Amino acid sequence: MNRFRRLSVSLAILSAALGVPALCAAQVFPARPVTLVVPYPAGGSADILARTVGQKLSEKLGQPVVIENKGGAGTAIGARHVAEAAPDGYTLLLGTVSSHAINPAMSKVGYDPVRDFVAVAPLGSIPFVLAAYPGTPYQTLPELLAAAKRQPGTISYASAGPGTSNHLAGEMLASAAGIKLMHVPYRGSAPALADVLAGHVPLMFDLQATSAAYVRQGKLKALAVTGAQRSALLPNVPTVAESGLPGYEVSAWFAVFAPAKVPLPVQKRLSDSLTEVLHAPDMLQKLRELGVEPDARSPAEFNTYVRTEAEKYERVVKAADLAR
Repeated sequence: MNRFRRLSVSLAILSAALGVPALCAAQVFPARPVTLVVPYPAGGSADILARTVGQKLSEKLGQPVVIENKGGAGTAIGARHVAEAAPDGYTLLLGTVSSHAINPAMSKVGYDPVRDFVAVAPLGSIPFVLAAYPGTPYQTLPELLAAAKRQPGTISYASAGPGTSNHLAGEMLASAAGIKLMHVPYRGSAPALADVLAGHVPLMFDLQATSAAYVRQGKLKALAVTGAQRSALLPNVPTVAESGLPGYEVSAWFAVFAPAKVPLPVQKRLSDSLTEVLHAPDMLQKLRELGVEPDARSPAEFNTYVRTEAEKYERVVKAADLAR
């Protein structure tokens, strides 16, 4: 009997000892630099946002936050890299609507946006503006929709390419309004916007951070914004939902994700640190300058939102027969 008692005690001590390293690792996190993977090339909105947040996050964590650009395959390369990384909190992803909703609906990306990740902090979103060349005859979204119903498939809109968020914003508008629009894809937002400014294509769903200045200068007219609320940059422009299509909402959102099995204490350290960073007055000002609307949801709420976004875009892609 004593032998069995001694064996039980030994096993209990061994089990406790095996649990100590994981507990200690969580308590001292981070003990080395943290990598924040951006699934885009350097220089774009996501990269600028990552570097802005990363700099402040490093001050909170007491360790460098290294920005690593892993662009390619429409964000799939960078996202897959993080999904397959060790779940220790040292490899994070600046995830977007493309990496976690659009691309998984479009093609096989090698990861599950819901199962393989956990959101540690939402950063914010940039709504789109339905921008029109000033010479177009319609002044409001209802006027545009009425014209599209009279002339199905004759009104065109530009996008950054097939399957991009501004392309799918148009597909969602057409589906919600029961109209048909002509999609004109470009190789990037810049050439698409240039042709709208020149009047070669009448419409485009463009990020508000880019289009707001052109609207204020009279070089574009804003028919609607695609966010849930009106934009602080264009407060006099109604939302699509206000203009007769309730429930319509599209934005380019950003959040920091970790591999799904990161320990809860590490998730909390990252989440608390990022929340402090994002609520600082200087960061709020910087986000406004970038056209980013802060997101106040908790990580749990945002994880639920990611699931609904993935389901929404899967329906849009399927209805438009865009899956590859």
